Amino acid sequence: QVQLIESGGGLVQAGGSLRLSCVASGRTFRTSAAGWFRQTPGKQRDFVAAISLTSTHTRYTDSVKGRFTISRDNAKNTVYLQMNSLKPEDTAIYYCATYQNAWLPETTTSPEYWGQGTQVTVSS
Repeated sequence: QVQLIESGGGLVQAGGSLRLSCVASGRTFRTSAAGWFRQTPGKQRDFVAAISLTSTHTRYTDSVKGRFTISRDNAKNTVYLQMNSLKPEDTAIYYCATYQNAWLPETTTSPEYWGQGTQVTVSS
């Protein structure tokens, strides 16, 4: 079992930055790819970014490319999402996730474990 705890969400003005962190418990984090998703009320949870176990490969949804950066520190069991140039449309609950495998997942791959989510609100 893996427990994921996100932090770093909050309220920021458009154009600002936030850094989300996700700390994982359990050994499987060190054998798993990880990712971030986001969800707004009444909509499905959407893929944002993913990173392979060794950080060799990353993947982003088109709307955040060039603005968001996913990274991880396996020694700290932590995955990060640096979000720059934030827009009001980035407002959502952001969820951390880990996958069953170590390699970079497709955007449609279902994660194995989820965090509880952290709210990000971008004001215009």
